[in-house]
Amino acid sequence: MQRGMTRREALRTGVAGAAAVAVGSGLLGRSGDAWADDGPHDARVDERDDDGVVERSVASLQRALRSGELTSVELVHAYLDRITRLDKSGPTVNSIIELNPDALAIAAALDRERRRRGPRGPLHGIPIVVKDNIATADGMQTTAGSLALVGAKVPADAALVANLRRAGAIVLAKTNLSEWANFRSFNANSGWSGRGGLTVNPYVLTHSACGSSSGSGAAVAASFAAAAVGTETDGSITCPAAVCGIVGIKPTQSLMPGAGIVPLAHSQDTAGPMGRTVADVAALLPGLTGERADRYTRRLRKGALRGARLGVARQFFGTADDPFTAETAPVWDDALAALREAGAVLVDPVVVPNVDKYFDTELTVLLYEFKADINAYLAGLVSSPVRTLADLIAFNNANAATELQYFDQSIFEAAEATTDLTDPVYLDALATDLRFSRGEGIDQVLREQQLDALVWPTSGPAWKVELGKGDTFNSVGTTSPPAVAGYPHVTVPAGFDGPLPLGFSIVGPAGSDARMLAYAYAFEQTIEARRAPRYLAAPPA
Repeated sequence: MQRGMTRREALRTGVAGAAAVAVGSGLLGRSGDAWADDGPHDARVDERDDDGVVERSVASLQRALRSGELTSVELVHAYLDRITRLDKSGPTVNSIIELNPDALAIAAALDRERRRRGPRGPLHGIPIVVKDNIATADGMQTTAGSLALVGAKVPADAALVANLRRAGAIVLAKTNLSEWANFRSFNANSGWSGRGGLTVNPYVLTHSACGSSSGSGAAVAASFAAAAVGTETDGSITCPAAVCGIVGIKPTQSLMPGAGIVPLAHSQDTAGPMGRTVADVAALLPGLTGERADRYTRRLRKGALRGARLGVARQFFGTADDPFTAETAPVWDDALAALREAGAVLVDPVVVPNVDKYFDTELTVLLYEFKADINAYLAGLVSSPVRTLADLIAFNNANAATELQYFDQSIFEAAEATTDLTDPVYLDALATDLRFSRGEGIDQVLREQQLDALVWPTSGPAWKVELGKGDTFNSVGTTSPPAVAGYPHVTVPAGFDGPLPLGFSIVGPAGSDARMLAYAYAFEQTIEARRAPRYLAAPPA
């Protein structure tokens, strides 16, 4: 993609569619695996690990809880302190849209349960943040970032939230997002919502956290929680994860329960975990799906890539006229070298066929499904000031000074102009998407080249935010093929362009989520590219 492209073009290529508590320091100290030396930081931010949670893994926190080194109440206090100091003040990342007023009470109850009966599993007492388009039937709202849904009441927890609670996780907060999952305007700014304002990238505060799961990506990068839940239709987990220097997986589309998530399009929507490491993501995934707790972590080993045949899709490494192609090339060279070092057999290059065949039809499908799905979601709320897409359009027009101050609602208007899901235009577009993304797309190249997976850059570096001017993507990377196909897509930190993180993608066939995570783990352990953010006020001169 070229810088300055329209929102429609961005969607077509798949990068678009994201109580102040003060406690004492020194909770866990800096011993063992709790401490990671991640280099110098901006002088404006004191990033010593006084909270004891910076870069700390889910497994490490669980060991500390099990040993009595800390309690879940102390852990919640530590994360709330970081949110107060770094998200709501200081660098003001603005990734958290709302805190759970019951978090400390939930933590105390889980501490008591641990003492009486032991932990439920690896997520017991672990604070997780959840994107604000995922329903929580508690003291928090579910608004998709829109002022139109303030005060609306959901009928129940989203199915994945209910699974998290059963696993013993603490829903600490809701994260900001690109309003309506980045599906309101062709000229939107990723990471901005009418309710939450703008989430910024914790690595360089003038730059984008991408979207639509911008708050989830930024919160995990800044250690505001152990891990996060995002959602993706096309790029909304994987792009924020890549530009925020973390791991994210868009799972196989049928894997994740979708009930209770504010919809964009049912044929592509899915939630997924975001974490600082592959192991964190693998630990959170079964907590969301309700699968066995070690379903994914038991397959993580450094030798998982030995003998795996990976196709290098050079068509997604950037165009020759894009300066970011040359700037980021050394990072991709290092990523491929790490894959070889880990034992992978690279088939270089390969071509994912027919990607251009669903550039336009993907958008057609999303427009039709959004109208049908959002109308059904709004109608199912216990109470709501809006009940239809037409109501949302009217609300935004009536509140243009806040909701439309930076960009319009051209996508809403285009979706409202569609008919219904019996329209042959929609049915033909959906059939085209599935044919050319699956059987004559990813499946075809995997079969013909006898591949286990495909690899390519997830995206180029984050761009400077200019509210009112839309996003300025570049031509490096793509998220569309696995998004349209509904296939698993993992992104892993691969390096940096200056101070800005870059992520590398591993994509496999339907149902290969566990294997793709194992490959991602082997890659991660070899390249070791993750570094904590520096909260720079601007890029170095």
